[in-house]
Amino acid sequence: AQLVEGVFQLNNILHGLSLSYVFFCCKCNLLLTIKLFLMALKNIRLEVMHFLEQNIDSFVNQYLIPVEKIWQPTDFLPDSGSETFYEDLRELRELAKDLPYDFWVVLVGDTITEEALPTYESWLMEVEGVVNGDSETRNGWSKWIRQWTGEENRHGDVLNKYLYLSGRVNMREIEQTTQHLINDGFDIGTGRDPYKNFVYTSFQELATFTSHNGIAELAKKGGNDKLARMCRRIAGDEMRHHLAYSEFVRRIFELDPSEMMLAFSYMMRQKIVMPAHFLRESGQKISTAFEQFSNSAQRIGVYTTSDYIAIMEKLIEKWKIDKITGLTDEAERARDFLMKLPARMAKISERLVIPSEPYVFKWVTPLVK
Repeated sequence: AQLVEGVFQLNNILHGLSLSYVFFCCKCNLLLTIKLFLMALKNIRLEVMHFLEQNIDSFVNQYLIPVEKIWQPTDFLPDSGSETFYEDLRELRELAKDLPYDFWVVLVGDTITEEALPTYESWLMEVEGVVNGDSETRNGWSKWIRQWTGEENRHGDVLNKYLYLSGRVNMREIEQTTQHLINDGFDIGTGRDPYKNFVYTSFQELATFTSHNGIAELAKKGGNDKLARMCRRIAGDEMRHHLAYSEFVRRIFELDPSEMMLAFSYMMRQKIVMPAHFLRESGQKISTAFEQFSNSAQRIGVYTTSDYIAIMEKLIEKWKIDKITGLTDEAERARDFLMKLPARMAKISERLVIPSEPYVFKWVTPLVK
């Protein structure tokens, strides 16, 4: 561990070397030594991933829950084997009638986002430092991703079944949109870079927590306590996952602060796009439904521009961006950008205007009373 940390410290030093100083070192017969260190630093991210992988089992134990102990979708749905099934189903459908149109649009969009899980797993398996293969060649990171995926899979499962039973949505249209989203994939701008990917997951897990928790609050206000409880449990999972990914980033800041700062700044400059940014309805072009879905979420206050800014501020505070030392000049400039960004975005958000009338999706038919 000390050797690895020493390499990281040298990386920061080499970042600051001028070309003339490198030539001076060469004249002092240090060329071979520098070349060896540069080779070691050529893929510093891979070394960081190997270093953090030593703690995978502790990450799994701390942030994930064993299958036998965690909740399952059937815990929140009418039991089809029970004598009270039809009575419970009628209650579920009656309570569903009292929830507004935009609520259903957002719940459907959240469900579709969760059900596109195959895209997210395949993306994470391609991150540098993750080795996915047979039982003998796969590494600890692939173990984490598989178990994280197993937990996430329950979210789309329970939401899909609830929507089907509710009688408020067009399931075939939802299924087509889900298949389109999986087919289309996504482009979140991270490439295979683990630093950028962990910034994205840290942000996105907190965003999904916000959305599911917001839906839970609206469901409770609408008198639907069972749906509220279900969505809160989903939100709880998302928070645990956020804590895990943000811990990965925190540790990387300790090991490779300048490169981690640059990765964080890069992701904030290009903005965090949602996993469902390619959302579309049947017969439509890629990404044509996302803006309308986002407008619905803003109208009911489930996930807003203010929430986006708040998440950014929480990450800046959590990672103590203002206190990190040993940064290169470039990383210092990146830090300055990050510290000023929330206030800048807040000013821009004041000019945003959200349409007051909801867009009518094929997924949800307005309820006629």
